[in-house]
Amino acid sequence: MGLRLAGWANPPASRSLISRLISASSSGTPSYMSEQDDILAANAAYYEAFASADFGKMSHIWAEDEVTCVHPGWPVLIGRPAILESYRNILSNPNQDRIEPHNAIAMVRGDEGRVICVELIGGNALALAATNWFRRVDSAWRMIHHQASPIAAAAEVAAPQPHGRRLN
Repeated sequence: MGLRLAGWANPPASRSLISRLISASSSGTPSYMSEQDDILAANAAYYEAFASADFGKMSHIWAEDEVTCVHPGWPVLIGRPAILESYRNILSNPNQDRIEPHNAIAMVRGDEGRVICVELIGGNALALAATNWFRRVDSAWRMIHHQASPIAAAAEVAAPQPHGRRLN
């Protein structure tokens, strides 16, 4: 199993590019780094679907079966119909905050892989730890699980002020 760290660049814009990004390498036996690049590209396609509020793209990213999703504060969603309905509602919300992934790390073994990243919601208003799990299905990476949870911020504690009289 390998690890790959990727920064977030501008998300791809075209539908044909999205399809190409979530497809596995067609070079026969992909190199280790190519598999990691491919799964990071599939992850980028997921966030591009969010950024463009494109339900068709989002639907294409998710596998057909054995899928689960845990949105922050939601109960576990099991099955493609429940998951896609949740995304249909989220993506159709005109007040949906922008979600920006950062610090993506890919781990791939065989036909499954995970991407761990930090999602910044609404600029820097909220940070979530996200896990996006993919499975290779018919030579393409398809999402089988998404989970995001708030990252607890460290509380800032003010230094205690001295009590008593001033000596000088």
